[in-house]
Amino acid sequence: MSSIHKEILVATTNPGKIAELRAMLAGDIEWLGFSDFDDIPEIVEDGATFAENARKKAVGYAKATGLWTIADDSGLVVDALGGEPGVKSARFSGEKPKDADRTLLDHRNMAKVLKLLGGVPKEIRTARFVCCLCLASPQEVLIETKGQLEGLITDKEMGANGFGYDPIFFVPQLNKTVAQLTQEQKNSISHRGNAIRELKPLLLELLQTT
Repeated sequence: MSSIHKEILVATTNPGKIAELRAMLAGDIEWLGFSDFDDIPEIVEDGATFAENARKKAVGYAKATGLWTIADDSGLVVDALGGEPGVKSARFSGEKPKDADRTLLDHRNMAKVLKLLGGVPKEIRTARFVCCLCLASPQEVLIETKGQLEGLITDKEMGANGFGYDPIFFVPQLNKTVAQLTQEQKNSISHRGNAIRELKPLLLELLQTT
């Protein structure tokens, strides 16, 4: 991506998010994760919007590590639920039980959404995935982008790929849930993919001028 080697921290514990970023932002960048550091204090995600949380995490972890840091906040927005789960998407059904597999919480979150939408007709089960990305240095915010994917909530889980709410998020133009797509298909349309595509040329330009 650039002739300049750069270390950038990906501020997430979600391996799916790290994999998507690495796949779509390939180049002479060493992508680091929290596992590469000891005792980084956790940044509390208490913002009212996805953008606020992404910015808070990127700036906070950049200051803690001294590295450029990319953070995202993303989630599911369901119209019939007044925008929920929104910024609470990851913990919509409660905190993840200690030592439990992440997929357990994913299934609990999906079950709660499906229960709340019980009896709601298909045509008004509209929803969107939203992703806000922020790249920050220890001194300042460098880049902020946003991506969305529109769809409908199904009445049951379908598909085994992806993570989070992917098995209940139906994409009409593909006639599949996100969890029924290949990784390549998902990257080409996903909210995070759209945010990353917007970020990529801005990051390239930034790397060439720093």
